[in-house]
Amino acid sequence: MVDCIYPSFDSVHEDPNYLKNRAILAPTLQVVDSINDYMLSLNGSEMKTYLSSNSPCKSDSNPDFLANIHTPEFLNGIKVSGVPNHELHLKVGTPVMLMRNLDHSQGLCNGTRMVITRLGKHILEAKVLTGLSAGEKVLIPRMSLTPSDVRLPFKFERRQFPLIVSYAMTINKSQGQSLSNVGLVLKKPVFSHGQLYVALSRVTNPTGLKIAICDTDGKSTNVTMNVVFKKIFRNL
Repeated sequence: MVDCIYPSFDSVHEDPNYLKNRAILAPTLQVVDSINDYMLSLNGSEMKTYLSSNSPCKSDSNPDFLANIHTPEFLNGIKVSGVPNHELHLKVGTPVMLMRNLDHSQGLCNGTRMVITRLGKHILEAKVLTGLSAGEKVLIPRMSLTPSDVRLPFKFERRQFPLIVSYAMTINKSQGQSLSNVGLVLKKPVFSHGQLYVALSRVTNPTGLKIAICDTDGKSTNVTMNVVFKKIFRNL
């Protein structure tokens, strides 16, 4: 899949025009992270790792109890949609996606794609790939982020650069993107209504779409499941 979506990567891996038109999609963060780690290994530039600081949001009822249970080590290990990982691995030339709104007037919104141009200690420089500020360089500071995932039984705050590597991205995070080359990796079927449609409709031309599907035994197949909540259509 990497060879199909990112051909000749060695020679053009820092070219913004090459990076902005392609991405690999998958339903889960686990698959996305593994693809992004592999793509980073193909980039010969020096890698820098940025660590977040994490703290539990205090409960009015018993703040000391939560602080003792949700230690920094425990919070560091949490990987959840809506916030970057504790360890953010970046190289110059890495495509990234903004996870928070920075400046609406300049089009620097959640979902804006950029490519890293400079790795500072306390601030990052990136060139915008899409939107109103496409082609311009912007500075990205660290921000305090709180996950919005309702499945978490508690809230915590993560201070990190509001970016995720975007060689690959989850299907949900790809909403709003328009790409000429899309790879869809389905090691497991999609798990929510409309998710398959979102993935397939990211590509501007069917010839730019590549799909890899695995069955329950991990073998290649050409059949997958599409999740449809029938009750949505009953009253139409």
